[in-house]
Amino acid sequence: VILVESGGGLVQAGGSLRLSCEASGIISGSYALGWFRQAPGKERTFVAAITWRAGTTYYADPVKGQFTISKDNAKKMVYLQMNSLKPEDTAVYYCAAEPLYGGSYWPADWDDWGQGTQVTVSS
Repeated sequence: VILVESGGGLVQAGGSLRLSCEASGIISGSYALGWFRQAPGKERTFVAAITWRAGTTYYADPVKGQFTISKDNAKKMVYLQMNSLKPEDTAVYYCAAEPLYGGSYWPADWDDWGQGTQVTVSS
């Protein structure tokens, strides 16, 4: 699966952004697509995931109630709506895909990755 992210940019604190991830290739019902982020000098961490068939969503605690993940199966798109952004949300955001999703939040358990999109939140 090839993943291409878009939608990053510079936004003031309190603002919103919507990230998009376009997937190409075969995506079966057992897949999950997710978002991770990596701030400068820090490890890549889980943000949110959604299962392809049922649409079950998972969120990291720091973004619950602030970010919303969604999908469009027909378009093979996954979105991350980010509201009330804070400077600490600044990071490169990566889209990822996992063909047999077992609920892992660890980047090493995810198979395919996009190139990332930069999100910068100014104070």
